[in-house]
Parts: sequence; structure tokens; C-alpha cells
Amino acid sequence: MNESRRRFIRVVGSTGVIFAAAPTLAGCSQQMPEAAIEPWKGPGQEADARRWILGYAILAPHSHNLQSWIVDLSKPDEILLRCDLERLLPETDPYSRQIMMSHGTFLEVLDIAARERGLRADITLFPDGPFGPDKLDQRPVARIRLTPDAAVAKDPLFAQILKRHTNRSLYDAGRPVPAEAWKAMADAVKPNPLRFGFVGADRPDALKQHRAIAAEAWRIELVTPRTIMESFKVLRVGAGEVAKHRDGLSLLDPTVVLLERVGLFDRSKAPAPDSSATTGQIKDFGKKLDSTPGFLWMVTEGNDRVTQVNAGRAYTRVQLAATAHGVSMQPLQQALQEYPEQAGPYAGIRRLLDAPQPAQTVQMWARAGYAPPVGPAPRRGVAAHVVRA
Repeated sequence: MNESRRRFIRVVGSTGVIFAAAPTLAGCSQQMPEAAIEPWKGPGQEADARRWILGYAILAPHSHNLQSWIVDLSKPDEILLRCDLERLLPETDPYSRQIMMSHGTFLEVLDIAARERGLRADITLFPDGPFGPDKLDQRPVARIRLTPDAAVAKDPLFAQILKRHTNRSLYDAGRPVPAEAWKAMADAVKPNPLRFGFVGADRPDALKQHRAIAAEAWRIELVTPRTIMESFKVLRVGAGEVAKHRDGLSLLDPTVVLLERVGLFDRSKAPAPDSSATTGQIKDFGKKLDSTPGFLWMVTEGNDRVTQVNAGRAYTRVQLAATAHGVSMQPLQQALQEYPEQAGPYAGIRRLLDAPQPAQTVQMWARAGYAPPVGPAPRRGVAAHVVRA
């Protein structure tokens, strides 16, 4: 077996490498298509303030980069936000908690951008009533009314919107997150009613516990066929697919692209749990966890839809504050997901963070540290999200 074939088997056998490859795959011969990342240049001289603001909002983080935001602009000075029910994660996010958090990230970036234009964004969540705990529907997530207001203060985090990228690389284990960066992240979530916590390099025993839970949760996702397949469905292999879809998880590794073109990369079935590809990616992610000098988390009282959206807003502020200090972040949602196979890590992270159910919910858990910069993930552009002009 030649080395190219061996590398292919190591690369394509699990979602681990997919997530690792998702940002930009710097150094690969296939480059991220310019059209796919054009929105990261900003909206430019957009006459309609709403579209200008949306040009930033669509850059918010979203689970699996699904970008499930739909906006209605039919009423002047108003934005009606709905969820695209075709862009959900029923296997890994069966109750759409992460999807609602992803709508919160959108709303927070929208609010920050509105302030930059001297506009007050009055956001009413679930104006027709909130979704139930089990599934979403066509009712709006939020109604946003924009009003010029000279008293609106600009948010310094605006400067970080175009720089914010999720970084799934190896971190610098020898460079701990400094106290001032942790403080900036903690301050960024105030006055949100949630508990922000973190652990750094000064607590090696605690770091070991975090790494163990994250590793087991990742292993479970890799060896559970339906959860791997959920990622495969939104995997975009090669510059052509990335440019066509401008969403999901981008894989530009030239070996995989070549094998895809000749029909040797089968995305129709999950790899075997005991395959060398799967075990290799488990080991690869373990190295990334071992390189991580810090973890952070956010815990809320309860878990209703409003709480989920507001948790997403808070997470955005944390990541923007981290970006301002050069700190990279990667969410570790696997152990927080509510599908049966994750029951062990799901209980373990709650015990570790002293977040007993049903009173409290861990809404976010992430690794944090310093890493070489990565480029942006694809975005579909404002027009793709507008359902009515």
C-alpha cells in the first residue's frame, strides 16, 4: 500500500479530520474559493442599513456551519428572523439546542453591527411564542426593530467580527491563556444570567479531567454511524463543492479531492469503528486535547428556548473578546449533546462543572489557547438568507 493511499485512509475515515479541516486547510494545494469567503471582507457601502448589518450577522458562528438563518425584510426598519427547518442536526442535536444558540450568535453580531451604524436594535424573542422543548417550527425566532438613536454606544467588540474564526488546530501547550484574557472573556458576558467558568494551566489535574471527557465524547461521535453520517451530509470536498454550497464542513486536502474525483471516497456509508482511520483520528484529536492549555464553559439555570438563544449571544461575546487577545477557541459540543450514546460524557461534564440536571444546563464548553491563525469558513452571503425583499 503506497503512502498516498495510507494517508487517504487516515484522512477520510472519520469526522475528526473533517472538523480539523473545516476552517481553511492552510497549506493545501487546493485553496478556499474566493467567492466562498467574500462575505468576510464586510458588506462595504450597502445603502440598506439592514443588509449592511446582516452582512456582519451572517459571519456569526453556527453549528456545522449550517447557516440556518432566514430573514424577512418586508417591513421597513424591521428584520424578522426565522429558522430554516431544512438546516437542522437531528442526530447530534435532537432538540435543536445548538441551533437555537446559533440563532443567538446571529442576533448578538447583528446587535453589535447595528450599534456601529447608530441604530438601536430592539429584539423581541419568539414574538408568536417560543418553540416547545422537542422541535422547532415556522414561527419567528425574533423580531428586530431598528431605530436611529444617538445615545446608542458602539461596542468595541465590533472590530473583532471579521477576525473571529473557530480554530480546530493544535494549540501551544507551553503558552497558557493569561489572566487578563480570561477576565476579558468573563466580563464580556455580563450581565447575562449565566455562570462563566474556566480552567487553565495552573490546574493540571482539572485539565486532565476535561481532556478525558472530551476525548471519550469525540470517540463516541466517531464510532456512532448516524452521527458521522450527519457530518458527511454537509461535507464539501474540493474547491468546486465549497464554492457551490458555501456552507457546511470544507475539506480541501488534495489527496482526498483526487480520490473523490475517481470515485474512491465513499460518503454514502460510515467507516468501521475499529478501522485504522477511525482509531488514527481518535489519536489525532487526543493530541489536540493534550495541547490545550485551557477550557471554558457557560452554565445556565434552566434550558428553555430564550435561555438557549441568550447563551448563544453570550458565547459570541466570549469568542470576540478572546479574539481581541489573540486567543483561539473551539467548541466541544459532543459531550453536551442529548443523544443516548453520549450519556456517559453528558453526565461526566455536568459532574465536573457542578451543573446538576434539570436545574442547570451546560450550554457551552470549549478549548482555548494560542494557535497559528486560520482563515474563515465559507458563507453564503446575505441574499441567500433573505426570503422577501
